[in-house]
Amino acid sequence: MTIIAKKSGSKRLLGAVTALALCLGLSACGGKSDGGGHAGDTMQGVSASGKLGSKPDISFKTPFKVENQTHQVIQKGNGEVIRDGDRVCTRSLALDAKTGKVINSTWDKSSPECSIVISKKSIPAYYDTFKGLKVNSTVAVGIDESGSGSSKATESYIMALTFVSRSKNLTRAQGQKVTDLPSDLPKISLDDKGKPSLDLNGYQPKGGLVVQPLIKGKGAKVGQHQSVSANYTGWLASDGKQFDSSWDRGQASDFSLDQVVKGWQQGLAGQTVGSQVLLVVPPDLGYGSQQQQKIPANSTLIFVVDILAAY
Repeated sequence: MTIIAKKSGSKRLLGAVTALALCLGLSACGGKSDGGGHAGDTMQGVSASGKLGSKPDISFKTPFKVENQTHQVIQKGNGEVIRDGDRVCTRSLALDAKTGKVINSTWDKSSPECSIVISKKSIPAYYDTFKGLKVNSTVAVGIDESGSGSSKATESYIMALTFVSRSKNLTRAQGQKVTDLPSDLPKISLDDKGKPSLDLNGYQPKGGLVVQPLIKGKGAKVGQHQSVSANYTGWLASDGKQFDSSWDRGQASDFSLDQVVKGWQQGLAGQTVGSQVLLVVPPDLGYGSQQQQKIPANSTLIFVVDILAAY
């Protein structure tokens, strides 16, 4: 996934997903997998105690030998059933496989992690296990980075992932279409799936940030420091040439508004989930004088962003 990064010198565009969410797809984790979309073995020997939906106490005999991608349902929940296509919010504990010591916890954070979508494409190794669980279930996931050249002190660990809520995942903006658009803005049209196309309409940037909702969603307002899941396309204002689109990759991007260019942070904060927003980002709120991949220096950028979730 790609997204406009705040650091102009970066050669890689940043997403705001946790290491766990990355590892669920196994594209970013070390170790071996069976390559067939399912864990080769089922984990055994991990247990959990405590109230369902609350921070669990995790137990296993140490040192614990971790096989990458193996997993075990260690608490069966009592909430809503998690279905195909749902977006789930989670809390997690990471425990050192050698010592059993907790090395990371998201239970004390103000908001849960909500980047996981239940689909075969996004979590192939865990789809069959996660789908059909109930909210408040906890799953232990084995992650082994010892074969990836990792220099971390902890190379293998157990992630205890608790599903705290579910919702139907949006794939495109849904809401009230805005009809009273300024006539001098670029014109946007959508295909059947929702991907936008741009007609510059003779548009000449005036130097400031332009934030124009095209569809007003009925969801919660996006906070300035939240993370967002979005589908988006970006064009150069100079000639209308597309330089990036999550639609072309077939998967939305998740990112923190603290990790993107200021034009994105200022333009999306305060908008509502389900909205589609046209952004015109001047160079001083984008990449400034630094060239960024397909984006020339001092470029004004045009984006259409569908806000699918905020957390």
